[in-house]
Amino acid sequence: MASVRTLLLGGAAIISGGAQAADLPAKTAAPVEYVRICSTHGAGFFYVPGTETCLRVSGRVRAEYLYVEPVDRSQDTIGFRGRGRINLDARTATAYGMLRTYIRMEMTRNTGAYGFSSTTPEISQAFVQFGGLTAGRAVSFFTSPDLPTPNFGDLRFDDPANAEVNLFAYTFSFGNGFSATLSFEDGTERQVNNELDFPLFGVASPFPVFAPIASTYAGERMPDVVANMRYKGTWGEVQLSGALHQIRDVAAGLTTVDGVTVPVINPITGLPNPTHADTDYGFALAALGYANVPALGVGDTVWMMATYTDGAIGYLNAGQAGPISNGFIGAGSLAMPFTDAFVDPFTGDFKTNKAYAIAGGLNHNWTPTIQTNVFGSWMRFDAPGVAQYVVPTTIATIAAGTAGTTTGLVDFDEYRVGANVIWTPVKDLLIGVEALYIRVDPRERVAVPLTTASGDPTGTFRSTGSEDTWEGRLRVQRDF
Repeated sequence: MASVRTLLLGGAAIISGGAQAADLPAKTAAPVEYVRICSTHGAGFFYVPGTETCLRVSGRVRAEYLYVEPVDRSQDTIGFRGRGRINLDARTATAYGMLRTYIRMEMTRNTGAYGFSSTTPEISQAFVQFGGLTAGRAVSFFTSPDLPTPNFGDLRFDDPANAEVNLFAYTFSFGNGFSATLSFEDGTERQVNNELDFPLFGVASPFPVFAPIASTYAGERMPDVVANMRYKGTWGEVQLSGALHQIRDVAAGLTTVDGVTVPVINPITGLPNPTHADTDYGFALAALGYANVPALGVGDTVWMMATYTDGAIGYLNAGQAGPISNGFIGAGSLAMPFTDAFVDPFTGDFKTNKAYAIAGGLNHNWTPTIQTNVFGSWMRFDAPGVAQYVVPTTIATIAAGTAGTTTGLVDFDEYRVGANVIWTPVKDLLIGVEALYIRVDPRERVAVPLTTASGDPTGTFRSTGSEDTWEGRLRVQRDF
């Protein structure tokens, strides 16, 4: 019995083996292509399979909570923000140098004191670098992306965390840390305008009061021309920057009175100022840098940026990367108008406004996981004298030339001082709290119209002085 079973099994094996060898098609296993680590450009890069391109995928999730000191009961004092970010960094070595493409995509959802918005996806950065060429959307070359600025709230400097614009630039590298860049950047994202809807007091009297007239930006005809010179060493970095900004007006010589557009009357000729369009050029200059201070602690740094602008206020406006159509800077109930330019109501000439600021801070690491940052900024808005005018105590006394309160585009100072504490319990996780104090101080008295309980104008004015406020933020952030 056993011999029969052995014979049958052996025959089956022969038949099976013969069938496999003669009848079944031969299969060749595909080679397995493993992902290779690319250490040339730092941690996190890997070779895209089948290419010599190194790719790094990274991102960020940020949750932030804002408290703003309220002015009235209608104001939201609590704000919530959720933001997600994905970065793609691809680099390929070529015979002409490094070819790099970079994409940063962000989605933000704001509510409450941040302002309500639907989820807003955007391309924060998308550029190609090839040798010294940078083309696309990137951090403006007016500032430096290497500035160690960990402030949560806004300061008056070109903050690299926000100053992302469309540009076409070339960087000349001279070696030993020295470089220079010439960049053509989108000037529309640096525009600051204001409606300046001031009334013309005493229009029918022999002594009318003329207010500055708004200039409305026309279409862009040339980009902003930005240039810098930079030195970067082991101790830190220093940079000098300049920008030329075109201001084109649609129509000047008109104003609005009681909702009606009318020509401005020249007090000398008694005739309307001609309605015309004009072109002028503003500019901005800056000196910035940072230094490592290991004597205070491991990883400690100090940083600074000083900026002067004339007709190009967007270059000190917290890293402005979008046009502002009705610009105000304020604290509490005080809101001071500011704008790149206006029209002289007496001559119809185009006038630019000056503004300058200095910002800086100290970053100190108490332990490997606890950091404190102290920072602040001071800004001065300086308009020509013709931008101010005097409002009488009552409209009825204007014919008598009664002295009143100076208003219009009034010179003012703004102070911002803040500090935060950041805890990093594990690598790439940040939990921080921040307080920011803001004070706005008009250098002239500002006329504020008085109204009745129902909101109707009374025809009289009061003057106001400095106002201040403060903001608090809590941030939880994880980078990967």
